[in-house]
Amino acid sequence: MRPMDLHTRYPGLEDLRARAKRRIPKFVWEYLDSGTGFEATKARNRTALDRIGFAPSVLHGEITPDLSTTFLGENYPLPVGISPIGMSGLIWPGAEAILARTGAKHGLPYCISTVAAQSPEDVAPHLGDHAWFQLYPPRDPEIRTDMLNRARDAGFSALVLTVDVPASSRRERQVRSGLTNPPTITPRILAQIMTCPTWALETAKRGMPRMRGIDKYTGAATKGMSPTAHMGYLLRTAPDWDYVKWLRDAWDGPFFVKGVMRPEDAEKLDRMGTDAIWVSNHAGRQFDGAQASIEVLPAIRAATGRPIIFDSGVETGLDILRAIALGADFVMLGRAWHFALGALGAKGADHLVDILAKDLSANMGQLGAADLRSLPEPLELT
Repeated sequence: MRPMDLHTRYPGLEDLRARAKRRIPKFVWEYLDSGTGFEATKARNRTALDRIGFAPSVLHGEITPDLSTTFLGENYPLPVGISPIGMSGLIWPGAEAILARTGAKHGLPYCISTVAAQSPEDVAPHLGDHAWFQLYPPRDPEIRTDMLNRARDAGFSALVLTVDVPASSRRERQVRSGLTNPPTITPRILAQIMTCPTWALETAKRGMPRMRGIDKYTGAATKGMSPTAHMGYLLRTAPDWDYVKWLRDAWDGPFFVKGVMRPEDAEKLDRMGTDAIWVSNHAGRQFDGAQASIEVLPAIRAATGRPIIFDSGVETGLDILRAIALGADFVMLGRAWHFALGALGAKGADHLVDILAKDLSANMGQLGAADLRSLPEPLELT
């Protein structure tokens, strides 16, 4: 299929999402697409982004927008990266390696989850220059140290501590779908798999995915565990400020804290030497009573001089511009990359890069913005 054919058939993320829903089993789809509770926070993210607008500016002549940005001294062709999603390889077989290669190919950051289906060592051969390791905080200091050493040795240059998962979420949709951890082939699950032959064949080649990065730490601890429990919770703790200080001292590269929603927390993290603040409500997957991430972004921007990473609900180039105009320095997408993989496999991720670049360029042209620093003040739409 030629590139132009892809843009004709799948011009936007919604087209990839629709095809992905048909090509992956229902229990996998529910894992990827669901939030928690009534999914009000997930919906709130979308609604709040849609309320952010701009006044188009005219008579600028021909503009070829510069989409590049600099973040922590590194140059990127787009202000976009690949967020961590646990068990990424369940959503599409081999997803972690595919997305690592996508990041390397396009010069974008790729962030792997602690609870990915492939280990840091598995993806090491595929990493580019901008590899980030997301840490769900282990309770045991020895495991903690070992994880940091493994990430560093595999080629991950930045550490991302996720702090917005102090307790497990319900995620009722995925429970109703029959998903267990690790996935168990029940008659119900098998019936779902049989409707998705490509996913089934690729998964059969690799085996049913599990959290390979933490395999060495679990062992007998999994005995007696509830089938819907998250294996990562056997190891993790709810971090505190001392935990952040320990990690800052232990990691000798860029250190980001993900899941910040309050200005006062951003201020304190700033003083502790965090290199970037990651504003996120976990895309509505953890707590159903949170504000939309875009709603808290301006206040956090005012509270810290550190670079800000933003995620939650981002789907388009226009969404990326909205976040940047409100104070973000870099924007990450998670579900979107997996919609792309589910729709088209590895070429879907490349296609999404192209979709986002074209959408950024088109919208910047409408705004008369020659580069990302020239965006006009955002407006609240009614």
